[in-house]
Amino acid sequence: MPLISAILDIIYLPFSVFVFLLVSLSAINKSVGVRRAYVKLLLKVFEYGRQSIETASEQIKDGGPVVENIIDGYKVNSANHSSQYESNDKSKSNGSVLISRDSVLQPTLQTNHTSAKDGVESTQKLKDEINFDLETCLDYIRTGVEAIIEDEVTSRFEAEELKSWNLLTRTNRHYEFISWKITLIWMIGFTIRYFILMPLRVFVCFLGVAVAVVTNSLVAFLPFQFLRHYCADLSYKLSFRLITASLSAVIKFHNTEYKPKASGFCVANHTSPLDVGVLSTDCTFSLIGQRHGGFLGIMQRALARASPHIWFERGEAKDRHAVAERLRQHVSDPSNPPILIFPEGTCINNTSVMQFKKGSFEVGGVIYPVAIKYDPRFGDAFWNSSKYSMIQYLYMMMTSWAIVCDVWYLPPMYRQEGESAVDFANRVKSVIAKQGGLVDLVWDGQLKRMKPKKEWKEMQQIEFTKRLKGD
Repeated sequence: MPLISAILDIIYLPFSVFVFLLVSLSAINKSVGVRRAYVKLLLKVFEYGRQSIETASEQIKDGGPVVENIIDGYKVNSANHSSQYESNDKSKSNGSVLISRDSVLQPTLQTNHTSAKDGVESTQKLKDEINFDLETCLDYIRTGVEAIIEDEVTSRFEAEELKSWNLLTRTNRHYEFISWKITLIWMIGFTIRYFILMPLRVFVCFLGVAVAVVTNSLVAFLPFQFLRHYCADLSYKLSFRLITASLSAVIKFHNTEYKPKASGFCVANHTSPLDVGVLSTDCTFSLIGQRHGGFLGIMQRALARASPHIWFERGEAKDRHAVAERLRQHVSDPSNPPILIFPEGTCINNTSVMQFKKGSFEVGGVIYPVAIKYDPRFGDAFWNSSKYSMIQYLYMMMTSWAIVCDVWYLPPMYRQEGESAVDFANRVKSVIAKQGGLVDLVWDGQLKRMKPKKEWKEMQQIEFTKRLKGD
C-alpha cells in the first residue's frame, strides 16, 4: 500500500497538468503542435517503409536473395501488389480503359465493316430494313460482366485502397515481415498504438463526454439568454474538440470566410460519424437525427440541454412532412445555429459523393456547402455500418495512427427561380465533389442496403429496345 500510494503521488501531478492543459487549450482552440509534429514523423516513417518495400520487391522480381521470414506466398502477392498501381497508371497514360460502362449509358448501333464500294448500298439497305443482330447485345453483355467484376456502387462501400502501406495490418497490404527493419518498426508502432495511445485516447474520449454532460447541464440553468447562448457555444465546441483530440485529429480548415454564421443548412459529404466532430470543432451547429441509446444517446441528451437540436423517434423520422415542418420552424428563427445535414443518408468511403436526398433542399433558406477529405494514410475514417458496429468502429479509430483531414468551406448557395429541389441538390453536390477531389455519382447510397428501383431497370430496358429497333 505505501508503494502504491507513492506511485500515485508521483503520477498525480503530471497527470493533472496534462488534463488542465488539454481542456484549456481545447477551450481556446489552440495547439502546442504535438499532433502535427507526430503526423510529420509518421510521414517520414511511411516513406522509409515504402522505399524498403520497393527495394525488397525488386530483389524478389530479379530472383535475388529473399529474406527468410517473408510470409508464405509473398513472392506472388508482393509482385502483384507492387505492380498494381503502376499498371493502372500506364493504362491510363496510354489512353486505354480497362472497364468502361458508357456502352449502356450511351447506346450506339454497331454495323458490320464493309468496303467503300458497298458502303452506300449497305447504308440504304439498313434504312429499308432493320434485322436483329446478335452483336447488338454484346455491349450489354460486356457491361454486365464488368459490373460483376467491379461496379460503381459496391466499391464505394469498401475501404479506399492505399498506394503505399501504412504499417496497419487491417489494410489490404501486408508487408510487416518483408525485412527485419520493417518488422521492428511495425512491432514498435503496434506497441505504441495499442499500449500507449489507445488507453490515453480512451481516457480523453471519456473526458470529452463527461465535459459535454457537465457543462451542458450547467448551461441549462443560466438565467440570461445571451449568456446561455455564449456558454452553450463554448460548451459545444469544447466537447467535440476533446473528442477529436482523443483520435489525434489534425484538421485543416480552408476558406474560413465562408464559415456558416447564420441560420440555414450546412451540407457536407458523409464518410463517418466523425464528420460531426470534425466540423463541430470550428463551428456550432444544430444537429438532426434519430434518437439513439448508448454512447450516442448520452451525447444527444447532453447537447439538447443547452442548445436547439432536432431528434426524432424512429416512426417520426419516416414522416417527411413532419421533418420538413420542424426544419422550417428551426431555420425561421435567425438566432438558431445552422443545421448540419448529410444528404447522402449513409456513409461513403470518401472517394466519391453519391445522390443527395432532396428533403433539405425543399425547405428553403441558405445552403452552406462543405467538402471533407480524409487522408487514408493515417487511418481509414470510413464507417462500414453493415460490417462493423459502432464499438468496433471506435476501436479501429482508437488504434489508428491519427485522423487527418481537410475541410473546405464553400460560398453559400441559394435555390434559383424555377429550379427544382433535385436540380438544386445536384448542383450543390457537384460543387462539393469538385472541391474535395471526389467522384460525382448519380447513384443512391441506399443501394448498399436495398435493390435497385424498378424504374431504373425499366429505363435500361427501354434503351435496349430502342437499340434493337435502330432508333
